[in-house]
Amino acid sequence: MRNSNRAPICAVVALAIVTGAAAQAQTYDLQSVFGLNVPSIGPSPQLWADRVNEMTDGAVTINVHGAGDFVPPFEVFGAVSSGALPMGFDWIGYWAQQIPVANLVGSMPFGPSPDVALGWMFEGGGLEIIQRAYDPFNVKVLPCHLVGAEAGGWFNREINTAADLQGLNMRIAGLGGMAMARLGANTQLVPAGEIFLSLETGRIDAAEFSAPQLDVGFGFQRVTKYYYFPGWHQPSSWDSIIINMDVWNSFDERTQNTMTEACQANIAFNLGDQINSQAEAIATIRGAGTNVRRFPDDVLLALREASDAVLDEQAQQDPIFAEALESLRAYMSSVGEWSTLQALPAR
Repeated sequence: MRNSNRAPICAVVALAIVTGAAAQAQTYDLQSVFGLNVPSIGPSPQLWADRVNEMTDGAVTINVHGAGDFVPPFEVFGAVSSGALPMGFDWIGYWAQQIPVANLVGSMPFGPSPDVALGWMFEGGGLEIIQRAYDPFNVKVLPCHLVGAEAGGWFNREINTAADLQGLNMRIAGLGGMAMARLGANTQLVPAGEIFLSLETGRIDAAEFSAPQLDVGFGFQRVTKYYYFPGWHQPSSWDSIIINMDVWNSFDERTQNTMTEACQANIAFNLGDQINSQAEAIATIRGAGTNVRRFPDDVLLALREASDAVLDEQAQQDPIFAEALESLRAYMSSVGEWSTLQALPAR
């Protein structure tokens, strides 16, 4: 008798739980600054959104949109800040005009390798420093995609000495662009979707965008003669999920932690994907007839000197940039001994 009564009671309770969960389920829009078909980086926010949805048992659904679906790519930060968009996905360095330290996190010339950048961000106090720069804009930042070392860029001019950079019209962003400018290059920021045409028409002589895995998909090898390494301007870099702070604060602590952990899973997945894909991409680039080269050491030394000067100048103009630079340099020095002790001789 007791067992027969329990079934309808349990059914009512289960229905109440399901109904309550459905009532609490929420949907949010997210716009990326990138097209969703861009290799590696394009699918990243969707992978994060899928993880969040699964880890919250469907309580949070995030509809991911590509560049330009709601606002132009370079207006995503402002839209998230104002609340016009609840969420965005970016390359952190795009917001350097509003947040100077974003330049450092987005592209520190001769900066940390990806593993050191990861350690500093989550264990070395980096995220706490950066968030204080975002707070006045009512934006929560979640580092969510760690980009490995980039290439040095695509060139239609051979680079043998630092003098060859003078008068070069180059698409290059961030602090690396400032360093290039100190050596006489004319730098500009061209949206990703316009780089190919700009190279093809001669509007620019050179361009950096990302690593071979991403670059090859844009077809830059069809309109340039040289592909230079290393990516001195961006040995590592961060893309992030940005969330309007009012939206972020509306989530309970468990959901906030879930979103953070989903980003950490994203970082691990994308690092593996990037390492796995570079060799094939470089082979494709060589097969198209592009010369794959390294910058001469003298050019790299000139770029390092120019970069150090740029970093010190920027630190004088913004206290949070200065704090982050000091912290990152100290962290790189302190953990650097580990890599030195573990270094194996070259074959």
